Amino acid sequence: MKNPGDGLVPSERGASADGVANSTAGGNSGAAGTGRHAPAGDAESAGIAPKPKRKRRRKRRRGRRVFAPDTRMNIPAGPVPGEAENAVAAGQAAPRPPSGDSVRQHRPHTRRTPPSGLRGPAYAALDLGTNNCRLLVAIPTRPGQFRVIDAFSRIVRLGEGLSQSGELGQPAMDRAVEALKVCRDKLGSRAIRRSRLIATEACRSAVNGEAFLSRVEREAGLKLEVVDRETEARLAVSGCGPLVERETEAIVLFDIGGGSSEIALVDLTKSRSPRLAEHIVSWTSLPVGVVTLAEKHGGRNVTPDGFRAMIGDVRAMLDSFDGANRLAGLASGSRFHLLGTSGTVTTIAGVHLDLPRYDRRRVDGIWLSSDQIDTTTERLLGWTYEQRAANACIGTDRADLVLAGCAILDAIRAKWPSDRLRVADRGLREGILTELMSADGAWRKRRRPRVQQQ
Repeated sequence: MKNPGDGLVPSERGASADGVANSTAGGNSGAAGTGRHAPAGDAESAGIAPKPKRKRRRKRRRGRRVFAPDTRMNIPAGPVPGEAENAVAAGQAAPRPPSGDSVRQHRPHTRRTPPSGLRGPAYAALDLGTNNCRLLVAIPTRPGQFRVIDAFSRIVRLGEGLSQSGELGQPAMDRAVEALKVCRDKLGSRAIRRSRLIATEACRSAVNGEAFLSRVEREAGLKLEVVDRETEARLAVSGCGPLVERETEAIVLFDIGGGSSEIALVDLTKSRSPRLAEHIVSWTSLPVGVVTLAEKHGGRNVTPDGFRAMIGDVRAMLDSFDGANRLAGLASGSRFHLLGTSGTVTTIAGVHLDLPRYDRRRVDGIWLSSDQIDTTTERLLGWTYEQRAANACIGTDRADLVLAGCAILDAIRAKWPSDRLRVADRGLREGILTELMSADGAWRKRRRPRVQQQ
């Protein structure tokens, strides 16, 4: 895809990719050379067998030293959940925690500057959603993996009031344009090989969506692509592929957004492809997200009855999903589980762990049981708006949205019951980067030239 132009878009943490994010660097540290036998000299003429000399192998280093593969982030994530902003390892699944412990352990480590061998070419992914504006810039490392070198995330609430008026409001568009200008500056500071800049539900459904995109191109210098819901679902699946374990037979993957929620049913019993999106057997996009549901029912002061009404709205939408049973008996087997990617599930994980500050390394890849989700949801429902806002994993930006997200999650869990949910702090942007790098041959193996025998 053509680079969005000169003068275009690292990261102000407005609210962990990509990631993701999560980060991995890899490479060859050296290659071995071959030695030669020394001539026998006078020993042969005297009829004495010369003592063979050992081959000496000389190791030559190719370029500068590179870091060993590391699936952890180099920089702790910021206070708002759902963002992998500083380092994402796409293509490497997090290890499954031991039984009885949902938290993955990580050794502390210090920030390191990547060596010059990892400084280009770069790929970029931007996602302008109903609630957030997010950017990831990454460079490919080992096959299927990349290192995030720049990121940005800001809650802009572009879809604020959209469900009532049918159009984007002026303050919301102003906030989004200012965030996109930051992205433009970050992109313009790097040599971007390929990029994809997408807009989702808010721009899809607003009557003034096209006018807004024209303004973005005029003022921020970015040309955004409005993707359909099927593409959005496929990209979310691609971004979460590394968290699906080899023995898994089926998953229901969902992405709870601000204005829509994408759900994909994935069957892995057939011949398995490295690209998880190729195993989607059915998908749907619900025209409801945390912003639209909270605006309809109220998000600040949520009563148990109001919460049940939210769940009922979403369940009615799921009941009309014709492909809901495409996984057949797989959805009731022991090798089936749910996989969620969104601010809702990462927030629930952070609250469950009682984190003093959101930490993507503790959240991405965590397993939550059904009982743990129920307990955390009841806990959130018992808090006031002020208590939710004071929690470091929620904050004022999400305090009026988190219970709407919990209601959507409960409706999904009722439709596809499972005792296991895996939380992904990664998604659309990681999926875009994975597809861009794959299509560009960024991970194609380089063949070493043959050494001809004399």
